[in-house]
Amino acid sequence: MAGILNASCTRWPELDRIAPMHGDPVPDTYVYVTEEGVARHYADGSVEALAWDDVVEVRVGPSRSSGDEGDVVIVLLDRAGEECVVPQSAVDASFVARLRYLPDFDMERLSKAVERAGNGYDGYQVVWRSPHPPSMVDLDYD
Repeated sequence: MAGILNASCTRWPELDRIAPMHGDPVPDTYVYVTEEGVARHYADGSVEALAWDDVVEVRVGPSRSSGDEGDVVIVLLDRAGEECVVPQSAVDASFVARLRYLPDFDMERLSKAVERAGNGYDGYQVVWRSPHPPSMVDLDYD
């Protein structure tokens, strides 16, 4: 009968089409994005993490670390100067979507800065600053 697949009970024809699996090396770093914040985990066990509510500035520039050499990085900064460096190669839809929630964030400005950094611009470009940086909590004194 034409068009009928000849298959036996001991062999699955679909398995012939599965590519052999090769172990991927463990990445040097990985970036984890949630609704609460972003964290970059390094192979040495160190972590850079910031809560989205604490981000007051976003910069774009060339990577200065050996692990990200040749990559463009997006640097998130908090008020205290703590940073979380996100390589462009690790940027995914969830990261970009979350950046859009920053007040008045301009995706076009981010795209232009990434392109400029990728074309050899050596400095960092600020693409966003919080219009309302967090203020000190009011304390009641006795």
